[in-house]
Amino acid sequence: MIAIDTVVIGAGHAGLAVSRLLTQAGREHAVIDRGQLAESWRSERWDSLRLLSPNWMMRLPGWDYQGPDPDGFMTTGRFVRHLERYAESFGAPIITGTTVLDLSRMGCGDYRLATDHGTWRARHVVIATGPGVPRVPTGLGQDMTTATGYRNPAQLPPGGVLVIGASASGVQIADELNRVGREVFLSVGRHTRMPRSYRGKDIFWWLERTGRLARTIDDVRDPAAARREPSMQLAGRAEVLDLVTLQSDGVRLLGHFDGMAGARARFRPDLAETTAAADARMYRLLDAVDRYDDAPRGHRPPAVVAPPPTAVLDLHRAGITTVLVATGYRPDYPWLRLPILGPDGHIRQDRGVTAAPGVYVVGQRFQYRRDSAFIDGARHDAATVVRHLTACNEEPAA
Repeated sequence: MIAIDTVVIGAGHAGLAVSRLLTQAGREHAVIDRGQLAESWRSERWDSLRLLSPNWMMRLPGWDYQGPDPDGFMTTGRFVRHLERYAESFGAPIITGTTVLDLSRMGCGDYRLATDHGTWRARHVVIATGPGVPRVPTGLGQDMTTATGYRNPAQLPPGGVLVIGASASGVQIADELNRVGREVFLSVGRHTRMPRSYRGKDIFWWLERTGRLARTIDDVRDPAAARREPSMQLAGRAEVLDLVTLQSDGVRLLGHFDGMAGARARFRPDLAETTAAADARMYRLLDAVDRYDDAPRGHRPPAVVAPPPTAVLDLHRAGITTVLVATGYRPDYPWLRLPILGPDGHIRQDRGVTAAPGVYVVGQRFQYRRDSAFIDGARHDAATVVRHLTACNEEPAA
């Protein structure tokens, strides 16, 4: 059994942010990951994906973007290299190809972390494993793929595609498939519509300038609902991509997916209501931006005009050969043997501190700030967690 002060689980941007601050504080630690550094960005993203936030937002502790295109959007390959250089800059102690099998409490306040490559005894554990596994609607069998398994249109069999989910991943994949001539049907659930830019500035510039990204969970009326908020309906490019543009390009919009009966997919008659609610939230945000600096009202993107509802779609008759699910993620901690999970499967925490002394989490959606799950936002939660961890003057584990 290897004794160590701290183990960080996950070598993505959040885990590396924690590692950088632990290194700065002189704390012995290791960062373990089931795959390589930034594994999910290597193996669970489609080929053409670019990050949703501009390059100037690739801020991590002690590391900012220094390239020639601050307003551009990184490909996943460039982002992986960005994180590799970051890890090299401070000699991050990363151990790859190591899967966690069990995290449980030992005596004397330490934790036992069993992996497929040995067992650790640690006084502190920081969980930075990302959003979880794909959430798949009930009623779908095994004959489907998820956004994490999709790579490019050539991977799919010939024919039409039903994409379920109209947040960032769903609209981007629907757009890519439509551009290569596929017949695409898009099932639209609750989503967060945003313009790519407003009054000459990227929408993230406005969200940061107006303090929206720094809004904390203590400021919202319903924290549970805030943490379920869908990702922004954006793409990593300057052009607008939303339901209006998809519809004008020939993508057929459907209501919320409501299950399957054989080859017949059912949809709720809620498309008009769902899109109107998303449009209204977007317009309220733009109004708030205008009030922020008392500027003239900017251009408003047009509202979505919902087509008549479709209750049932026969996939065979419509020529649909692929069902692709892009409905977000659900938490998944099969190895966690500590009583810190809530009824919804998420880790219960307060600013990253759990009820298990010495166990922390970083990178959860709206963990404390609205940008907690963003690449740029993890630095704030990492700093809070490391301050709490290093405030303890206990002797290292032996």
